[in-house]
Amino acid sequence: MIREITANDLDALLLLYMQLHDNPFPEKDARVLGIWNRILNDPHHHIIVAEENGKLVSSCVCVIIPNLTRRQRPYAIIENVITDISSRKKGYATACLNYAKDLALREGCYKIMLMTGSKEQATLDFYRKAGYSQNEKTAFIQRL
Repeated sequence: MIREITANDLDALLLLYMQLHDNPFPEKDARVLGIWNRILNDPHHHIIVAEENGKLVSSCVCVIIPNLTRRQRPYAIIENVITDISSRKKGYATACLNYAKDLALREGCYKIMLMTGSKEQATLDFYRKAGYSQNEKTAFIQRL
């Protein structure tokens, strides 16, 4: 099942995120719970998940950005694409990305942007197959 995150999914999401850049499981202190509540209450911030047999197996974040250019049409940014290592190559991430695309279309977005830090050919091929082009923009990142 592909759906948006619910308040009860925090632990499962954090467990999944441990496979993303070797993130440690954070202490669920006031700061972390405050971030979680901000995400849940932000109508532009969507965490999309794939669930199989009651377990979160894949996820991506889709943020809709209001915009004053392009006839004031918003755009979407995809981040934190992850699939549990035991559930890869089963279409879950593709389904999450398709849900994000449908969401962006419903919101009237004129584009979706996705960046990856991966240099793995299989990952790059996956994003190309999902419809993303690496030839339209040049990304620059400044770490803070």
